[in-house]
Amino acid sequence: MSWNVNGIRAVLRKGFLDILTAEKPDILCLQEIKISQADQLKAQFDFPEYREVWFSAQKRGYSGTATLIHNSLTPRLFGFTNGLKQKKIDIEGRLQTLEFDRFYLVNSYFPNSRHDLSRLDYKQEYNQAVRHLLTKLVKKKPVILTGDLNVAPEAIDLANPKENEGNPGFHPREREDFARLLKAGFIDTFRYLHPETKKYSWWSYKFHARQRNIGWRIDHFCVSQDLKNKLVKAEINDKIMGSDHCPITLSLKI
Repeated sequence: MSWNVNGIRAVLRKGFLDILTAEKPDILCLQEIKISQADQLKAQFDFPEYREVWFSAQKRGYSGTATLIHNSLTPRLFGFTNGLKQKKIDIEGRLQTLEFDRFYLVNSYFPNSRHDLSRLDYKQEYNQAVRHLLTKLVKKKPVILTGDLNVAPEAIDLANPKENEGNPGFHPREREDFARLLKAGFIDTFRYLHPETKKYSWWSYKFHARQRNIGWRIDHFCVSQDLKNKLVKAEINDKIMGSDHCPITLSLKI
């Protein structure tokens, strides 16, 4: 399961532990945790039956990722690296790479290009760095990429594509980068299994967008081609509340 929680403290006040208990994911990837100095702060959080891997941004209350791994998970965790080994990128705590027996898991919170597109160049630099990492990892074993990629790849992936043409999250350069990821050998699992389904994972807090289901599909699970035949389910859990994003889930036979 993957979820942009838009603040771990905020979502804890909105029933996060109940959701965790009900869903019982083997692995839960979180984005936009918005806590700083996680190595000291993680003692404040108690997730029964899970071990935690934190990666906070240097800026307080901003960005950050975390991964919760169920104690009963049978694959052995060899280790993890935080980030892309690029200081300008890593200071925002945007990416975790975890290695298991049979696959790599990359949990990432991709940058938002901003309304004025002032971070579009940075977003593309980040996209390229992640592609380079993934293509390097996949030479060793299968790879799962998940997180808030902050891009709706196709018109079917947002409620109002014409009105948003060229806007952040639906800019041609961002969509081209997503297409490059697929050309590099990765599968958009939800779209692969649900080619005609219109379902969204993020809604603006404005104008009652969620109640009206005026949303975007910007949270993704992408897997390397060698996992194609192991796909079971890819779902968007849009009934789960607590953030402006909803969780997404992926089931694999590995």
